[in-house]
Amino acid sequence: MTKRRERMMEDLEQDIREHIEIETQDNIARGMSPEEARSAALRKFGNVRRVQEDAREVWSFVWLEHLWQDVRFGLRMLLKSPAFTAVAVLTLAFGIGANTAIFSLIDAVMLRSLPVENPAQLVLLKWSARKAPNIHGMASWGDCPSDLREGRANPSGCSFSEPMFREIAAANIFAGTTAFANSGRLDLTGNGPASVINGQLVSGDFFRTMGLKAALGRLLDASDDTAAAAPVTVLNYGYWQSAFGGSRDVIGRTIALNAVPFTIVGVAEQRFAGITPGSDYDAWVPLFQGAKINPQQKIQSSLGMLDRQHDAAHWWLTIVGRLKPGTPAAQSQAMVSGIFRNEMLHGAVPMLHGNPIAGVPMPRLVAPATARSAPGPGPMPAPIPMQGASGNPAVQFHTEVGGATPPQSPGNGNMMFGLPAPQAAPASGARSAESPSVPQTFSTEEDNPQVALISAQTGLVGTRARYSDPLHLLMLAVGIILLIACANVAGLMLARAAARQKEMAVRLALGAGRSRIVRQLLTESVMLSVLGGVLGILFAYWGAHAIVTFVSSNQTRPLGFAMGVDLRVLGFTVAVSLITGILFGVAPAFRSARVDLTPTLKEGEGSSAKTGHSGARWFSAGNALVVTQVALAIVVLVGAGLLVRTLQNLRSVDMGFDAHNILIFAIDPTLAGYKTEQVNSLYRDLQGRLAETPGVKSASYSMMPLLSNGLMISVFHWPGTPEDQSAEADTLDVGPNFFETLHIPFLAGREFSAADFELAAANGGDKPTSSPTPVIVNQAFVQKYLEKENPIGKAYGAAAAGPFGGPTPGYEIVGVVRDAKYNELRREIQPMMYQPHHVGVATFELRTAADPQALLPAIREVVGQVNADLPLFNVTTQSEQIDRLLFQERLVARLAVFFGVLALVLACIGLYGLLSYEVSRRTREIGIRIALGAQPESVLRLVLRQGIALAVVGAIVGIGVALGVMRYLASMLYEVRASDPLTMITAAVLLALVGLAACYMPARRATRVDPMVALRYE
Repeated sequence: MTKRRERMMEDLEQDIREHIEIETQDNIARGMSPEEARSAALRKFGNVRRVQEDAREVWSFVWLEHLWQDVRFGLRMLLKSPAFTAVAVLTLAFGIGANTAIFSLIDAVMLRSLPVENPAQLVLLKWSARKAPNIHGMASWGDCPSDLREGRANPSGCSFSEPMFREIAAANIFAGTTAFANSGRLDLTGNGPASVINGQLVSGDFFRTMGLKAALGRLLDASDDTAAAAPVTVLNYGYWQSAFGGSRDVIGRTIALNAVPFTIVGVAEQRFAGITPGSDYDAWVPLFQGAKINPQQKIQSSLGMLDRQHDAAHWWLTIVGRLKPGTPAAQSQAMVSGIFRNEMLHGAVPMLHGNPIAGVPMPRLVAPATARSAPGPGPMPAPIPMQGASGNPAVQFHTEVGGATPPQSPGNGNMMFGLPAPQAAPASGARSAESPSVPQTFSTEEDNPQVALISAQTGLVGTRARYSDPLHLLMLAVGIILLIACANVAGLMLARAAARQKEMAVRLALGAGRSRIVRQLLTESVMLSVLGGVLGILFAYWGAHAIVTFVSSNQTRPLGFAMGVDLRVLGFTVAVSLITGILFGVAPAFRSARVDLTPTLKEGEGSSAKTGHSGARWFSAGNALVVTQVALAIVVLVGAGLLVRTLQNLRSVDMGFDAHNILIFAIDPTLAGYKTEQVNSLYRDLQGRLAETPGVKSASYSMMPLLSNGLMISVFHWPGTPEDQSAEADTLDVGPNFFETLHIPFLAGREFSAADFELAAANGGDKPTSSPTPVIVNQAFVQKYLEKENPIGKAYGAAAAGPFGGPTPGYEIVGVVRDAKYNELRREIQPMMYQPHHVGVATFELRTAADPQALLPAIREVVGQVNADLPLFNVTTQSEQIDRLLFQERLVARLAVFFGVLALVLACIGLYGLLSYEVSRRTREIGIRIALGAQPESVLRLVLRQGIALAVVGAIVGIGVALGVMRYLASMLYEVRASDPLTMITAAVLLALVGLAACYMPARRATRVDPMVALRYE
């Protein structure tokens, strides 16, 4: 195409020459001289160049040729100024790279589609009502937000009962209907040493509804989710690779999950680790097999209690449907809502262990991801610290009723809701009954229960909520960094444009259009930004990898998000690069195009003709850009300072115990088949063996470790208060020597004795004694409930028999210990009671003489000698546990400091560039001053004064902006105000000091100007 166009232009040029030659010969024939004849022929023909340009526009893509010319010329100009190019490209690379790195994380966590076929067709069922329904319990695994706080109008959630799911699935409303829930911890044996894995219970149509295929073998189907089906499981692809080495012989192998044999029938495709964002399940088990692998349901079945699979008042399943092609979502929603509404208004609430649930409102929540439960009579395992799919402990509440301990959490969920306190007053309408035997409905007409279908892409949030705020904060920070980079390069471009004014004047004088000049300069700007973007992708890859590594090191399980630079991230980088190039290139380009030809052509390079006026122009574009950079840098520095001070304040909190040299690990004997009565003796035996291990100074155990983000709250009646008034206190079940091991000092009373543990075990059974359970309380408990009364021997919490069982023997205080932080560092210390631990999962705490991790092999050997099928999980140290608790603060603080330093450096580079340009532009003026007797000190002050003035103005503007912006950080701060003056002054002083150093170098260079050399510039 190019050769053809060149040949056509050559032919055109030949035709023009022949035409002019013929016209010249005609003129000569008329009597003109050859010179006159040729001139006349040229005048008659017109502008030859214009004809050629017009023909070129018709025969070729002129804009493409011009673009190629601009690119080649721009490349030559950039290579001609390597220092300028390097500084500009690196500056833009940092800005674009930081934005790309954070966007890649936001893309992976917040924007990426669900790993299923046609995710837009999947809808999530979410119920809502004006009042909380009358149910036995609710469990939510963090798949979607649930709002059930006490007194909250219009509660909502995504949990449904299994009978409701079966009814909706049988109605054939969707092309596919599935339900799923967390299976809880699974003790896997049959593949080497015992291990704990994370599983999910799914209905038979789960994989078909998701549109997934098997990487090996087959997936679960409807026939696997029946009572007659043999127990089977499907493995996660990543877990299959890591635990089974990717062996294809895994199909048909038998493994044991919680002592129940399961046959492996398939491996899911590689892209799928769970439907909920951030989830990472190792195996999927049919929903019907949940009763076999859940220790709590085994106990309930042995007691004749209604299990959750048949209990319409126990909501624990998340339901997702795939819309039928051609069926409007509104029509499907109306059908589902009709089924749900009919059940809520006319279905009878089933009995709980032979007792109706009359007059029981929903529980009160005092914190996100919290729960409260009240067990029925009979032996129940103690509660365990729940964990989400990401390994994040949740919060639990329980009410002591009938002498029974609370039920075990069904698994690794983010929320667990159980029965509320029996002391609560009955609600009106359907929630009250004159006789306990009268059935109740779930809701009333006034409650208006209904179901909405929302997109699964947005409705399933998972761990997105955990990372949402930090990611948005970081995106704001890197956006400011990019603005600083743009202002920095724009300032450099303005200085460069001023130096190229004579070049532009010459080009304009030779006939170049102003639009062509602007286009040429914008091309150079875009080339700089593209080069910065290419280098920025490398920075982004490194930065994103560093962030993911840091986050993964603070998780007990894989992160659950597929990180990486994909086409969407690359598209973002390209868009940012182009926008950035235009953004910082517009002002210099238009300024260059508006050059005044005559004065510019008359001035020599380095002229001072306009020096006096220019030096006095304070509000120039260059000064404005520097002030903007400094102001934005102050905003980032203030934010970083507040976040760093928050982290320092949290690390300096008095925890109330010694966290150094503490090794912690958890075991759950019930998963290995231990009976309730065997658990306590196992713990005591294991504690004795561990205490005798060389290197271990003392050993104990508790229901969950301190500062693990887990929480238990007990509700009881305090003597002397109205019968319908409840009191509450934080609760933790602990083993022998717990306070000695954690170095929590006693202030009064005694430690638990062996008889105390036996009494607690008896009171936790189906036949409690009349003696109160011994407890140890903290200072806050004494201050709130006892004031100046002697706490030792004080009994409380006793209750007569009620619909949940009883009578309850209550508690007796046998000791008082110092206050200690319980679940998190930010939460104020609350009244707390420690009880003897006797059943359920336990976390062992070992105080060691040296590095705790060094003793881990010996600890595993001791546990293996007791039972080789008893796996350890959540193995860490207390210090690491606290670091994980603070990982979000640590991550944000580290990145904020990095971005703050980067903003500071970029702002100072901008200040340095402006002053260097000013010194270069005013070289003759400075030479004259020195020639007239000015001292170097006065020249130094002349330059420094301008730089310091710009820094001060920028700092003032930045502090004003920070005062307005930092209030949005208030929820992330601890023991420091968003408007903290010390932090703002420190940021301003730091920037002033670094800015002074940046100003000093060009100012020092100005003092060394040789007057003789400077005067030769004109």
